[in-house]
Amino acid sequence: MKKTVFLIIFISIGVAANYFFNTPKEKPLPILNPVDLEDEMVDSLLVNKGYGHTIGDFSFANQDGNTITQEDVKGKVYVAEYFFTTCKSICPIMNKQMMRVHNAYGDNDDFRILSFTVDPDVDTVEQMKRYALEHNAIGNNWHFLTGKKEDLYGLARTSFFVLKPAEAQNLGDAGSDFIHTNNFVLVDKKRRIRGYYNGTSPERIDSLIHDIQHLIEE
Repeated sequence: MKKTVFLIIFISIGVAANYFFNTPKEKPLPILNPVDLEDEMVDSLLVNKGYGHTIGDFSFANQDGNTITQEDVKGKVYVAEYFFTTCKSICPIMNKQMMRVHNAYGDNDDFRILSFTVDPDVDTVEQMKRYALEHNAIGNNWHFLTGKKEDLYGLARTSFFVLKPAEAQNLGDAGSDFIHTNNFVLVDKKRRIRGYYNGTSPERIDSLIHDIQHLIEE
C-alpha cells in the first residue's frame, strides 16, 4: 500500500514538473523606446534614445471639466489615442473598438483610457461630454481630454510618438493638418510604452485586450 501511494505521488510530481518546464511561457511585452520606432514619428531630439523613455507630464480637462494629470494614471495601465469628435472617417471605427476595451476593463481601477482631441477649438469640454455619453463612457475610467493645441500635439510628438514632426510644424489654420493616426498606445504602470495597436482592426483590439490584462498582472 505504501509503495502504491509513493508511486502515485512520484508520478504526480513528474507530471507537474513536465507541465511546468514544457508549457510555453508567454513572452513579456517589449518596452518601446524612440530608437525602436520609425525616425519620422519621433522628435529629432529623442530619435536616438535607446532606453528610459517614459510618458511626459500633462494637464488637460476631461469631459466633466476636471483636470487630469499624470497623477491620475500613476501606477495604472492605460491606453491613449488621438481623435476628434467631428471625424467621419477612422475615428468612429476606432472609438467603436475602444468601447470594447472600455467594456472589458471599465470596472477595473488599475486601468484607464485617455482620448486626446486633436481639434480643441471644436472639442470643448461640453462637446467632449456629449461625445463621451454617446460612447457610454460612464464612470472614471475613460477620459476625453482637451486643452491647448500646442500641448496636445507636443505630447503626441515627444511622448506617445503618434505624430510626425512635420505635421506638428504645419499645424495651424488649415483644417486638414490634424493628426489622423489609427494607433492606440498601450502604456504600463511605469509610464513606459509597451505596444501600438491599429484601432480600426478588431483582431488587433483582441490582442490589446489580452495585453492589458498581462500588464495589469505584471
